[in-house]
This record gives sequence, structure tokens and C-alpha cells, in this order.
Amino acid sequence: MEMIPVPTTGRVFSGQRRVRLGDISASGRVRLDAIARYLQDVSNDDTRDSGLTDPWDWLVRRTQIVVGRWPLLDETVTLQTFCSGTGARWAERRVHLRGSRGAVVDAATIWVSIDRASGRPRTLSTSFEEIFSTTAGGRRVSARVDNPEITADAVALPWTVRSADLDVLDHVNNAVYWAGVEEILHTRPDPDAAVTATLGFITAIERRHRVEIVHDAERFWFRNTDGTVHASGRC
Repeated sequence: MEMIPVPTTGRVFSGQRRVRLGDISASGRVRLDAIARYLQDVSNDDTRDSGLTDPWDWLVRRTQIVVGRWPLLDETVTLQTFCSGTGARWAERRVHLRGSRGAVVDAATIWVSIDRASGRPRTLSTSFEEIFSTTAGGRRVSARVDNPEITADAVALPWTVRSADLDVLDHVNNAVYWAGVEEILHTRPDPDAAVTATLGFITAIERRHRVEIVHDAERFWFRNTDGTVHASGRC
């Protein structure tokens, strides 16, 4: 996913967070699931602040997080977010994160517009285009998720669905999957190295599912015991 620079015209929304104790790993750097929550929060704050009143919801389809330098405990981070591309029924949101102590994180997320009544994707509205499309500059993006076959040398990590992981749809929240990606990083010699990680969502994990994380040296899959792949990615 291309990390489009912060534009000089159009709607760019800014927010700040301080890295708290509950956001960090044992080494003192922020975890990927905490970064994903930052992305969710600033995105939601932007939508609310924009005045957009379309009667539908947004679901994450794909996210890429590029960590150049990890945010650290007590660091203040500034997040700038804007629409960086659109499709027929989805839009890409960029988040540019910079920290007071040198943190550098960039992210891009594809959000799909969902009709609340039917649960199906729906076309972006005129009001959305009027508020957000200037920064996209006509750039078109795909919502495709890469889901290759699980490799023969992949190994499995146990992963438990907890009640605390579920959102109002009774699905595992997208930020929680990133805690699973953290488990993969901690199988490596240096889990605090700079990283580029991509996560695509295929079908929701629910309370009843029994899931494991299968990974090789580069790719990973969230796989149900019945063989269903719920999400896949690369890190």
C-alpha cells in the first residue's frame, strides 16, 4: 500500500495521544494492537467531526502499518489522517503518526461502507465525496485481500478468543488481531525491530470460533479449526 504524503489542501484531521502503560510491550515500545486502536480512534473522531451523517457503518478490509521508529512509553504522538483514495464502495484512510521523541509510523486502511440494515457494502455517498474526496485527488484503490495458500513449513501458535475481544457486532475487533501479530514478532530474534505489517480481513472471527495463528518466515493466517481462514497478512 502506497503511503501518500500529507496533502496541503483538503480535509486533514489531527489528534494526539500519549503512550500509556497499557499500550506497551515489556521492552517499553508501543504494541501493534495499541497502534491499531490509535488508528481506529482518530478515524472515528475525524468522521464525527466532519459532520458526515450517512446512515451506514464502516468495516476494515485491509490495513498496513509501517513502523520506522516505535513510539515509547509516555511519548506524545500526533496523528494526522485524511482520505487518500476511493473505490466504488470503499475508501482508503491514511494516518501519519509522529512522536515527540522521534516516533515514526505510517498507516493506510481500506474501510468498506456497509448498509446497517442489510449488512452489505454500499456505494459511497455524494456527501462523503464532498467532505473527503479532495485529498484523494481522484486516486482509485482496490479492496482486494491477498490470501495465498498456507505454506508447508508454517507453524501454529495457539490463540484464544476472549469476551473482551468482541465488539458490538459480537465479532473480534480488528485491533485485537494485531495482538496476534505481536505474538509472531515475539518469535523473532528482535521483536523491537522496525517492521512493515499488512493485515487483510476475510471473514469475521466470532465468539464460537476456535482459532490458531499459522505463520512462516514472512506470512501469517488466522485459521479456524474447520480450516476457514479469517484473516491473512505479512510481516
